[in-house]
Amino acid sequence: MSSDFGGPALFIGEDTTFLLLVRPELDPADPGVRAAAEQAGISPEEFAGPGNLWTLVLDDDFESDGGFELPGVRDSEVDDFAERLQSALGAGGPFTVEAGAVLRLDARPQGEGYVFTVHATPPEPEGAPTLSLTTRTIPRATLLAELEQFRRDLA
Repeated sequence: MSSDFGGPALFIGEDTTFLLLVRPELDPADPGVRAAAEQAGISPEEFAGPGNLWTLVLDDDFESDGGFELPGVRDSEVDDFAERLQSALGAGGPFTVEAGAVLRLDARPQGEGYVFTVHATPPEPEGAPTLSLTTRTIPRATLLAELEQFRRDLA
Protein backbone atom coordinates (compact mmCIF):
# COMPACT_ATOMS: atom_id res chain seq x y z
CA MET A 1 0.00 0.00 0.00
CA SER A 2 1.84 3.06 -1.16
CA SER A 3 -0.39 5.00 -3.51
CA ASP A 4 -1.93 7.37 -0.95
CA PHE A 5 1.38 8.19 0.68
CA GLY A 6 3.78 8.22 -2.24
CA GLY A 7 6.11 5.93 -0.31
CA PRO A 8 5.97 2.47 1.22
CA ALA A 9 3.21 1.84 3.75
CA LEU A 10 2.34 -1.21 5.82
CA PHE A 11 -1.27 -1.29 6.98
CA ILE A 12 -2.38 -3.85 9.56
CA GLY A 13 -6.01 -3.68 10.62
CA GLU A 14 -9.22 -2.39 9.19
CA ASP A 15 -10.89 0.98 8.71
CA THR A 16 -11.47 1.81 12.35
CA THR A 17 -8.61 0.08 14.17
CA PHE A 18 -5.18 -0.13 12.60
CA LEU A 19 -1.44 0.23 12.67
CA LEU A 20 0.17 2.12 9.81
CA LEU A 21 3.94 2.14 9.30
CA VAL A 22 4.67 4.60 6.52
CA ARG A 23 7.47 6.57 4.90
CA PRO A 24 5.46 9.29 3.16
CA GLU A 25 6.90 11.06 0.16
CA LEU A 26 5.22 14.32 -0.74
CA ASP A 27 5.60 15.80 -4.20
CA PRO A 28 6.35 19.54 -3.99
CA ALA A 29 4.62 19.98 -7.37
CA ASP A 30 1.34 18.49 -6.10
CA PRO A 31 -1.32 21.24 -5.90
CA GLY A 32 -2.40 20.10 -2.42
CA VAL A 33 1.17 20.21 -1.13
CA ARG A 34 1.67 23.65 -2.70
CA ALA A 35 -1.52 24.97 -1.07
CA ALA A 36 -0.58 23.53 2.34
CA ALA A 37 2.93 24.99 2.07
CA GLU A 38 1.54 28.40 1.18
CA GLN A 39 -0.83 28.23 4.14
CA ALA A 40 2.10 27.27 6.40
CA GLY A 41 4.19 30.12 4.97
CA ILE A 42 7.04 27.91 3.70
CA SER A 43 8.23 26.65 0.33
CA PRO A 44 6.65 23.47 -1.11
CA GLU A 45 10.08 21.80 -1.03
CA GLU A 46 10.50 22.55 2.66
CA PHE A 47 6.94 21.41 3.39
CA ALA A 48 7.46 18.11 1.52
CA GLY A 49 10.61 17.39 3.48
CA PRO A 50 13.23 14.77 2.63
CA GLY A 51 10.77 11.89 2.22
CA ASN A 52 12.86 9.46 4.24
CA LEU A 53 11.33 9.71 7.72
CA TRP A 54 9.31 6.72 8.93
CA THR A 55 6.10 7.38 10.84
CA LEU A 56 4.01 5.03 12.96
CA VAL A 57 0.29 5.73 13.33
CA LEU A 58 -2.18 3.92 15.58
CA ASP A 59 -5.90 4.51 15.29
CA ASP A 60 -8.67 2.94 17.32
CA ASP A 61 -12.22 3.81 16.26
CA PHE A 62 -11.07 6.98 14.51
CA GLU A 63 -9.76 8.36 17.81
CA SER A 64 -6.20 8.58 16.47
CA ASP A 65 -4.60 7.10 19.55
CA GLY A 66 -1.24 8.24 18.37
CA GLY A 67 1.19 8.87 15.63
CA PHE A 68 4.84 9.66 15.86
CA GLU A 69 7.95 9.95 13.76
CA LEU A 70 10.76 7.41 13.96
CA PRO A 71 13.93 9.43 13.36
CA GLY A 72 16.96 7.41 12.36
CA VAL A 73 15.01 4.31 11.31
CA ARG A 74 16.40 2.89 8.07
CA ASP A 75 14.55 1.02 5.33
CA SER A 76 16.64 -2.09 6.06
CA GLU A 77 15.38 -2.13 9.67
CA VAL A 78 11.78 -1.82 8.54
CA ASP A 79 12.31 -4.57 5.95
CA ASP A 80 13.80 -6.82 8.65
CA PHE A 81 10.69 -6.27 10.80
CA ALA A 82 8.40 -7.02 7.84
CA GLU A 83 10.40 -10.15 6.97
CA ARG A 84 10.16 -11.47 10.55
CA LEU A 85 6.41 -10.74 10.59
CA GLN A 86 5.98 -12.50 7.25
CA SER A 87 7.92 -15.52 8.49
CA ALA A 88 5.90 -15.75 11.71
CA LEU A 89 2.64 -15.60 9.76
CA GLY A 90 3.91 -18.39 7.52
CA ALA A 91 4.71 -20.59 10.51
CA GLY A 92 1.25 -20.25 12.04
CA GLY A 93 0.42 -20.21 15.73
CA PRO A 94 0.66 -17.30 18.15
CA PHE A 95 3.75 -15.10 17.96
CA THR A 96 5.34 -11.81 18.97
CA VAL A 97 7.41 -9.62 16.66
CA GLU A 98 9.27 -6.58 17.95
CA ALA A 99 10.91 -3.58 16.34
CA GLY A 100 13.24 -2.35 19.04
CA ALA A 101 11.68 -0.61 22.00
CA VAL A 102 9.18 1.21 19.78
CA LEU A 103 6.85 -1.50 18.46
CA ARG A 104 5.64 -4.92 19.56
CA LEU A 105 2.98 -7.00 17.82
CA ASP A 106 1.41 -9.86 19.74
CA ALA A 107 -0.55 -12.07 17.34
CA ARG A 108 -2.93 -14.91 17.94
CA PRO A 109 -4.68 -17.05 15.34
CA GLN A 110 -8.43 -16.61 15.00
CA GLY A 111 -10.08 -18.79 12.38
CA GLU A 112 -8.43 -18.09 9.00
CA GLY A 113 -6.75 -14.94 10.27
CA TYR A 114 -5.01 -13.23 13.14
CA VAL A 115 -5.89 -10.76 15.86
CA PHE A 116 -3.07 -8.35 16.75
CA THR A 117 -2.46 -6.48 19.95
CA VAL A 118 -0.17 -3.61 19.05
CA HIS A 119 2.03 -1.89 21.62
CA ALA A 120 3.82 1.27 20.48
CA THR A 121 6.08 3.48 22.57
CA PRO A 122 7.03 6.86 21.12
CA PRO A 123 10.82 7.42 21.13
CA GLU A 124 10.28 11.01 22.32
CA PRO A 125 9.72 12.40 24.82
CA GLU A 126 11.60 9.95 26.99
CA GLY A 127 9.18 8.11 29.27
CA ALA A 128 6.20 8.62 26.96
CA PRO A 129 3.44 6.10 27.70
CA THR A 130 3.00 3.00 25.55
CA LEU A 131 -0.07 3.10 23.33
CA SER A 132 -1.96 -0.15 22.73
CA LEU A 133 -4.80 -1.34 20.55
CA THR A 134 -6.27 -4.65 19.45
CA THR A 135 -7.41 -5.28 15.88
CA ARG A 136 -10.29 -7.39 14.73
CA THR A 137 -9.48 -10.62 12.92
CA ILE A 138 -7.49 -9.91 9.77
CA PRO A 139 -7.40 -12.65 7.11
CA ARG A 140 -3.97 -14.30 6.95
CA ALA A 141 -3.96 -14.14 3.13
CA THR A 142 -4.61 -10.38 3.26
CA LEU A 143 -1.73 -9.89 5.70
CA LEU A 144 0.68 -11.93 3.61
CA ALA A 145 -0.28 -10.05 0.43
CA GLU A 146 0.12 -6.69 2.22
CA LEU A 147 3.57 -7.69 3.50
CA GLU A 148 4.67 -8.90 0.07
CA GLN A 149 3.62 -5.62 -1.56
CA PHE A 150 5.21 -3.58 1.21
CA ARG A 151 8.53 -5.36 0.83
CA ARG A 152 8.42 -4.88 -2.96
CA ASP A 153 7.77 -1.15 -2.41
CA LEU A 154 10.80 -0.99 -0.12
CA ALA A 155 13.10 -2.68 -2.62
